[in-house]
Amino acid sequence: MTAMKQNDRWRWLTAGAVAVCLLAFTLLIGLLGWQGVRAFWPQPVDQYQFQPPQGSPVMVLGETLQKQQQGEQWRYVVKTGNRDFAAPDFRVLYSQGEAKTRRPADVLVLQRRNGGNAYGWLVELRQDNEVMTAQSRDALLHQRLQQVHEQLRQASNIRRIEMARLNAQLESLQQQADEQQRNGRFSLEVQSEFDANRTALQRRFNALAQQLTHLQHESQRDTLVLRDVNGVDHTIPLAQVVDAWYPNAMTLTNKTLHFFGQIWQFVSDSPTSGGGESGAFPAIFGTVLMVLLMSIIVMPLGVIAAVWLHEYAGRNALTRLVRIAVVNLAGVPSIVYGVFGLGFFVWLIGGTLDQLFFSSALPNPTFGTPGLLWAALTLALLTLPVVIVATEEGLSRIPDNLRQGSLALGATQAETLWRVVLPLAVPAMLTGLILAVARAAGETAPLMLVGVVKMVPELPVDAVFPYLHLDRKFMHLGFQIYDLAFQSPNIDADRPLVYATALLLVVIILSLNLLAMALRHRLRERYRIMTH
Repeated sequence: MTAMKQNDRWRWLTAGAVAVCLLAFTLLIGLLGWQGVRAFWPQPVDQYQFQPPQGSPVMVLGETLQKQQQGEQWRYVVKTGNRDFAAPDFRVLYSQGEAKTRRPADVLVLQRRNGGNAYGWLVELRQDNEVMTAQSRDALLHQRLQQVHEQLRQASNIRRIEMARLNAQLESLQQQADEQQRNGRFSLEVQSEFDANRTALQRRFNALAQQLTHLQHESQRDTLVLRDVNGVDHTIPLAQVVDAWYPNAMTLTNKTLHFFGQIWQFVSDSPTSGGGESGAFPAIFGTVLMVLLMSIIVMPLGVIAAVWLHEYAGRNALTRLVRIAVVNLAGVPSIVYGVFGLGFFVWLIGGTLDQLFFSSALPNPTFGTPGLLWAALTLALLTLPVVIVATEEGLSRIPDNLRQGSLALGATQAETLWRVVLPLAVPAMLTGLILAVARAAGETAPLMLVGVVKMVPELPVDAVFPYLHLDRKFMHLGFQIYDLAFQSPNIDADRPLVYATALLLVVIILSLNLLAMALRHRLRERYRIMTH
């Protein structure tokens, strides 16, 4: 009876600890969601007339973030936007008495690619400085915006896909010519063929360049005139406008549709392709791709090491030394792995590869510079102890009578390992993979040394052979959070994006883990009958 009471205490203690962990995780998700996702909801825009303690009245237009009475004075924090011509876009204002406020229904909010939001009233739309007229200026504005966005999308495709493919072909052709010259095989016939091919490629490239110039010119023709709260008109190209809306005139349905559209734009757009300052798609793509490459590298190495330690290596000083080394590696700070990856992978291995295979590109490095491959290898080394320990723990739980029964039936040790032991250890391997993904996806410090950057011109995957470019640098959600939180020149404007990006990173890690856990559960149920 005493033992049962003690077990009950431990059960309640364990249940309480689990409940606290779940509550903390729920509160974390709630905080990130409330602080981050609410930034995508269209907020009402107020027009204020402040009477400061000293001086003349001040007119302000913007989103009210905070309103607080302090004695006889009122304190307001207003997001006024218009950063490029009325910085800063967050202002703290004091008023002698409560400020006069109204919400004009015709106030327009412009989400721009650079400079943050702009607030004001639409005066007119122009094309080549000629005023465009229509029965509904709002409908005309959105029609022209859609047309400009399509032109920008076509220009981006030409630049990133078609012109990039031609550049790669020109570089490959030039490298072949250089190699033939070094080998003394660059005859007149070869030179004539080379000139003809280069001329054809250059002709196609020039045609694309003219098409690109035309699209860029067409996208810059349309402008709008926005009048600010002080009555000053500002000309803004439509090519700089991502979206436009009238928040004070929107219904609940319109606000809901706008909310989901803003979230989709955040996760799908790219700053490098003109999607605005807040596009997170390159960081999402880089994070997921790096985790997948890391998993492909670390799983075979970790499983092989665990199988050797548990199935083949005896109990001697060497195996004890290896296990001690594995445990110690798990406690090494991640930044140390970053320094090791920079020195060993990037400078030593990458520099050697450049000397052997890419000497024609030197002194410009190909693999002798931080990139996706070295980041994946560095994180694979960082998470290798986790996979080894989890896999070896799973191997130790497999009953010995299964191995002995397989050997008694005439199977070799290798056949027993491949057909009996490893299938039963797959759930443990996936447990190691889950832990490795959870740690690697959130690392930032080592990636800053071996491949991650703030902005990349191209994704590591494109339409140019070999399609996956392991030598390219990439963006990462963890580094984007660090950059927005500590390196941004306008932290007040970027604070909601910090929470939104953090929530996105947590959701990605949770999704990858849930996928691995579902696969682990399925395999565990499949092989459960073999252990009974």
